[in-house]
Amino acid sequence: MLPPGLAFAGIDCCGCCITFRSITSRVDQLMVRVSTKTKDNVFVTAQVAVQQSVKAESVVDAMYKLSNVHAQIDSYVSDVVRSSVPSMTLDEAFERKDDISNAVQQKLTAEMAAYGFQIHKALVTELVPNQEVVNSMNEINKQKRLRDAAIMAAEAEKIKVVKAAEASADAAQLQGEGIARQRRAIIDGLRDSITHGSQESLSTERISELLLITQYFETLRDIAAQSKAQTVFLPHSASAVSDVASQIRNGVMQAGAGSR
Repeated sequence: MLPPGLAFAGIDCCGCCITFRSITSRVDQLMVRVSTKTKDNVFVTAQVAVQQSVKAESVVDAMYKLSNVHAQIDSYVSDVVRSSVPSMTLDEAFERKDDISNAVQQKLTAEMAAYGFQIHKALVTELVPNQEVVNSMNEINKQKRLRDAAIMAAEAEKIKVVKAAEASADAAQLQGEGIARQRRAIIDGLRDSITHGSQESLSTERISELLLITQYFETLRDIAAQSKAQTVFLPHSASAVSDVASQIRNGVMQAGAGSR
């Protein structure tokens, strides 16, 4: 057995006495592709990279015990992959590629040592499902993303509607407070203008009548200010104003009596 480099092998006569066979001592990488089926009946193709080299002390075994090293390694890798992957689902196979690699490396290390080969590493570099399965998985992921986007859009729309309702409620509350302050100022102004310079005090009933009259005229003004207002017939006279006040007052009193 000659080491690498220049060496003397003996005297040969035209190649009749001495013949040579060579084997590399470098680390060689073999790519093995194995087709198998997962536990959930999905066909996948596993690609395994096996890095191996010849043991320096077992060169004779490596040269003469095996006629086809690559075929032997291919058989061992196929056996391990086809016994490991069928016990896993597709998702588990992707998650546990290291477990498959370790199982392949342990098997090859134990078996190939008898033939003078050392296994440095066995790596599952790729797991490729059937193309239809890949398309289905992409479609599932797409639909999930669309569903999440629809949910987020609906939540955003809900927030907009809720905030708009809250803003409308706040605006109505502020408008009501503004109208109440306006009525209060009108009542105070009417009381001051009527009782100014005298010792009289207006009763609550009289103030209510003055407020009703004010609202009556404001209603007429608003109707007239509307550009598309329809024709409205209202009795308009001093007595009509008095009748309106008495009707509202009587209605309030009757409602109070009925509630008792």
